Amino acid sequence: MENEKETVVKKTVRSGITFGSALAMVISYTAWHSVGWAIFHGLLSWVYVVYYIIRY
Repeated sequence: MENEKETVVKKTVRSGITFGSALAMVISYTAWHSVGWAIFHGLLSWVYVVYYIIRY
């Protein structure tokens, strides 16, 4: 039972990281129109998303 819960948590975290990266890249490209910045901000993931929400 514990092993199943651990698997669900790992999949959820992995999906959240992927979604955060995609969201950061879309926000970055929309704001700056630069693929380079979009890739960099995608690597920062949720950090950039939170920064963008606070800043703008």
